[in-house]
Formats: sequence, C-alpha cells, structure tokens
Amino acid sequence: MKKKEILTNSPAQTKKLGENIAKKILKREAKKNQAFIIGLEGELGGGKTTFLQGFAKGLGIKQRITSPTFVIMKKFKIENCKFKIENFYHLDCYRVNKSKEILDLGFKEIISNPRNIVAIEWAERIKKILPKNTLIVRFEFIDETKRKICIRT
Repeated sequence: MKKKEILTNSPAQTKKLGENIAKKILKREAKKNQAFIIGLEGELGGGKTTFLQGFAKGLGIKQRITSPTFVIMKKFKIENCKFKIENFYHLDCYRVNKSKEILDLGFKEIISNPRNIVAIEWAERIKKILPKNTLIVRFEFIDETKRKICIRT
C-alpha cells in the first residue's frame, strides 16, 4: 500500500487537487468488472465535498456538486465521449447506520460497472463492503483553511 501526504492551504487548493486526481483517473485503463472507487474519510467540514467539487470539474461535470447527505446518492453523466467512463456516482454515508442501506440502493451493481467512478464520503461507515483496491483519501484539519490530505492506494 502506498501513502502520499499533501498539504493544502485553502479550499481552492483542495478543489484543484481533486480536479488533478480526476484527470489522472480518466487517463487510466479501466479495471475489468469494477468501477473506480474513491473513499473519502475525515471529520465534518474537513474538505471532502470541496475536494469532490474539484474532482467533478476534472471529470468535465458542469453541475453544482453538493453533499448528498439526505438523498445519500447522486448520479452525474460524464459527457466527454473520448473516455470510457460514463457515470459519476457521489455517495454520502454520514446518515448510513448499516451497510445494507447502501446495498439496497444497488451499490454492488454500481461498483461492478467499469464505466462508473464512485466517490463515497464517510467511507469509513461502509468499510466492510468496500473493495480492497478502493482509493482512500483522508482529510485532517490543520487549521481553519489548511488540510493534511493522505492518499492511500
């Protein structure tokens, strides 16, 4: 397992990091029979949604990205046809008490489609059902604007 630590000094830098990671993911060869899954962990207000706003921009998504805390999952079409990725799923597990709640939303089918990218906020709440090769991004507060972001692959 590789681990990389990055310090960001502002929400704009956190968004830019997300955007850059998304662009790298789009260039990768898709895994057979599996979506690309990114799990985000950290405290409330730690930068997870801010990161995903940049991430979605890097995927070419124009819609406003907000945390799907109450709907749990949002789906976005990726319009750029030159990539083999078609959908971006944004899940928020903050209100999830049991993994079964996510499974009831078709989670297994979503993560088994290599044309999907799935980002999960509060991924630690469903850790038991995440594939082993999930990219984990952990957000830690340094101060009001600075974050330490640890990426584990």
